Amino acid sequence: MLEGLTDLENPSGRHGAVPVTVAFGDGIGPEIMKASLKVLIRAGANIAIEPIDIGERLYLSGNTSGIGPEAWDSLRRTRVFYKAPITTPQGGGYKSLNVTVRKTLGLFANVRPCVAYQPFIATKHPGMDVVIIRENEEDLYAGIEHRQTDEVYQCLKLISRPGCEKIVRYAFEYARAHGRRKVTCFTKDNIMKMTDGLFHTVFDEIAADYPGIENEHWIVDIGAAKLADTPQAFDVIVMPNLYGDVLSDVAAQIAGSVGLAPSANIGEQCAMFEAIHGSAPRRAGQDVANPSGLLLAGVMMLAHIGQTEVARRVHNAWLKTIEDGIHTYDVFKEGVSKQKVGTAAFAEAVIERLDHTPKTLRSVAPGAASKPFAVPQARPKKPAKKELVGIDVFVHATKPVDELARDMQAATNELFALTMITNRGVKVWPDGLPETFCTDHWRCRYLARPSKQFNKAMIVELLKNLTYTGVDFIKTEHLYNFDGEPGFSLGQGQ
Repeated sequence: MLEGLTDLENPSGRHGAVPVTVAFGDGIGPEIMKASLKVLIRAGANIAIEPIDIGERLYLSGNTSGIGPEAWDSLRRTRVFYKAPITTPQGGGYKSLNVTVRKTLGLFANVRPCVAYQPFIATKHPGMDVVIIRENEEDLYAGIEHRQTDEVYQCLKLISRPGCEKIVRYAFEYARAHGRRKVTCFTKDNIMKMTDGLFHTVFDEIAADYPGIENEHWIVDIGAAKLADTPQAFDVIVMPNLYGDVLSDVAAQIAGSVGLAPSANIGEQCAMFEAIHGSAPRRAGQDVANPSGLLLAGVMMLAHIGQTEVARRVHNAWLKTIEDGIHTYDVFKEGVSKQKVGTAAFAEAVIERLDHTPKTLRSVAPGAASKPFAVPQARPKKPAKKELVGIDVFVHATKPVDELARDMQAATNELFALTMITNRGVKVWPDGLPETFCTDHWRCRYLARPSKQFNKAMIVELLKNLTYTGVDFIKTEHLYNFDGEPGFSLGQGQ
């Protein structure tokens, strides 16, 4: 995998070289990784490369995660991962390698700068300079899914207070270290009042610790519209996992091209650096792919390991190359670009400009590195007083709701009662409307009767009674109050 890098170019034997685990990836990955490494090393990066084999070949050999024990050993030893894109085979049964690595190594913060390079790269937003900080470990990306009935599937959205605290505090620390003026939070807490509501609540709490940095919150849909229309209104944006994944690609594309965008994944112990684009197997082996996203990820990696002056040289040389109109096919534009080049030639052009700085684009000044900051940790909180008050029983049934209600009421006793039935979150009993479309998946809520206290013995009794009644219950959720406040959605009409 190191062919094309001579002994002189691979400085693994240099004194003080920082070990870096390198994955050359699939598709265009090997080409753009070799090009990027060549630039970094020629610029003076003092790194010791530890190549690992991950991705498509391992997937197809039967490893469903795409990464083996030797790779894990290297990652835990070096704690720095420089990764080219990999190909996940089509079809079920294959886990996302990126999600696996991020969650296994605790890489909770995904940092994606999205910058416009007008007039050399086409964009409708010349002044755009936005950093999206995405939570990396939680949300729907937990990947916990179930098929529960003939018609209904579920995916669990998991948001934790520690996860929110770490990513929000990271966003503010990043803003302060990089001289950024504002941090914006995107959520959908007008609908997901508990999960996204927690993210928003934690954002407001932590923002109070940073009075010198402006803060604001947007509902994600209108926030996304404003980001696409007026990105200069934003500076640093912090989001839960799914929104951050989608909108960081959108932001990169409207800035100029997804192919130019780097990504850093930061944890307390380890960090991973990569381009945000995929492996593009149709372009593999043609020497046409743009290495810019991966190269700029390498710049972020060098800054992370303390080699900031080398990072500055590479970044300025890359900016000068773009400014001189030396472009790969994906960003080449007649009348603006001067020369269309392939992967290897683009890398050579950057190397030729290692002692140059751009004149139109904003250069990186000597000593302009960000201030280092510790990776935030969540602060322990006193446990709340937790009180069991009821249970939601999910049922697979095709009968009318009134018949289902009779069956569910038959399982009650003097201690607890059926209070509500919903279908896909819409209350359909009691007092439902005949126009409501229903599937075969029902949520039936039981609460203690007045002056009674719900307990787990009631749950055992209820489920036993439902079994005797012939009800096909498929899932249960206990309902708790925490410090007297309901820890569950009350349901439409409740």
